[in-house]
This record gives sequence, structure tokens and C-alpha cells, in this order.
Amino acid sequence: MEFEDYYKTLGVARDATPKEIKDAYRKLARKHHPDMNKGDARAEARFKLVNEANEVLSDPEKRRRYDELGAHWKENQAAGAAAGSGPFTWHSARPGAAGFGGEGFSDFFRTFFAGGGGGGGFGAPDLEDLLGARAGGVKEQTVELTLEEVAHGTTRSVTGGGRQKKLEVRIPPGVRDGARVRVAGHGAAARAGRRGDLFLSVKVLPHERFQRRGDDLLTRVVIPLTAAVLGGEIEVPTLSTPISIRVPPGTASGQTLRARGKGLPTMDAGGGRGDLLVAIDVALPKTLGRRERELFEELRDLGH
Repeated sequence: MEFEDYYKTLGVARDATPKEIKDAYRKLARKHHPDMNKGDARAEARFKLVNEANEVLSDPEKRRRYDELGAHWKENQAAGAAAGSGPFTWHSARPGAAGFGGEGFSDFFRTFFAGGGGGGGFGAPDLEDLLGARAGGVKEQTVELTLEEVAHGTTRSVTGGGRQKKLEVRIPPGVRDGARVRVAGHGAAARAGRRGDLFLSVKVLPHERFQRRGDDLLTRVVIPLTAAVLGGEIEVPTLSTPISIRVPPGTASGQTLRARGKGLPTMDAGGGRGDLLVAIDVALPKTLGRRERELFEELRDLGH
């Protein structure tokens, strides 16, 4: 198991500010995102490592533990085992454990950071939770969300715990497809009286107007030829109210414009939002009146 230098992965200094970490992560996540690198296994692996580095360095407690762990983690691990404690909190997780602490992350991450606190929310179960879950059994339900619900956050009424009671579970804004929300102690009953956990597996439904790309949203807008040639303001949809963006003169069909901060909320420490990507389709006139044809002929004669 190799030590992962998360600072090197994101290309930031060890004393980098949260904003510097966030900016570096967003830049690299866009660069290596699978949607931008179809079929590129190396880019996918890099994307996973960038997410792993951000998962640790954007969380103050995980970052503190990571800094204490350091590149000499093997020596620290041995010293901690001998003394009964160490400079980090030991967590153990099975391969493919739920949420951000599991599938898609390295053995190094799962060994030292895949644990979570009590209560509920995102994250892989720690050793105590695993033992309890084995005794009581993990229960899982699928919840379907619209992109509007992802954008604003939502709640779901689910059944769990003793006597199949109803639970109101808060799902935060920006949740990803395939994420698992953990509700501690509401799974199947344990032999010793302790219950396992309930996991809600998130499925984000397709949208008729938008495609999700990480925290960005992509939509297509048709504009008239005059707007493409001369430029101007156009109205584009969002998941709430429409906004106006400026089209530069000479915009070609297939060009993508960006409205910063109009995408989905991020789940990074410090918040923020992704961008709205607007793919332009230029509408060409199918029929021309006499005067319109004359104007186009004049443009042709002028070399256009």
C-alpha cells in the first residue's frame, strides 16, 4: 500500500488555503472528468485520485489527521500499534464500502480515512459500525431524485427501524448519482439489540433540458442567425428562473458559452456552485422572402 501525496495530486502547497484547494480541485476535476475523456482509463484513474485528494484536504479534520500521518505513515502506524494509540484515528472499511469512503478510493484512503462519525449522512461505516451492521444487517432503499431536487436539496419519507416506522431523511443539495445516504441505527434488528444501518442509494433521473457534468449543467439553445452574426442578449433556462447571457458577435453553431455559478451546488467544504454550459445551435432560415434574398446576395457580393 503506497502513501498518497494529496498535496502533490492537486498541485498545491502544504499550507494551501481552502480556497486554493477548492480551485485546484475544480480545475483538475473538469480536466480529467470521464465525460470529457471518453474511454480514457488513465484520465478516469486520475479523476478518482483527484476526488480522493479533495475528500481529505477539503475536510479540516481529515486534513489534520493526514498532516499528522505524513509520509512516514508506516512508522507512525507501528508506533501507534505499540502504544495503543497514535497520531491518527484508526478506521477500517471493507473494499467497496458505501459512499465517499468506499468504492473508487485507494487502499490508503480506505485504511485511514474511510471511517465516519456517528449520526448519519455520507461516508463509509467505521469498524464498530461494520460489526454492528453484521450483527443486525444493513438495509438499503433506492430514492429517485430530479435535478431540481438535487439543486435545492430535498427530503424523503422512508421506512426503517423498529416497527417499520416512517423517517424523514434530509438529502443535501448537490448529491451525486450513486451516492449513499447513511441513516445510522435504522437497519435490520441486531441479535444483541443493536440495529444495523439504513442506506439510501441515490438515483438521479434524466432531465429533458439538462445534462449533468459533475457540478456543471449542459443545455442547448437555438438562436437566430442575426444573433449569431451580430451578437446580443439571449434568454437561457436554468433549474429555477431563466437568465440572460451575452452572445459574442460571430458565435458559431456548436460553440459553448459558460454562465459561471449557475450550475449545481458543490459538496466541497466552503460550498460554491458549478457552471451552466450553453451549447449554441444557430437556426438557418429555411425560406427567404425577396428582400431577404437580396440582402444575402449583397452579403455574398461583399465576400461574406
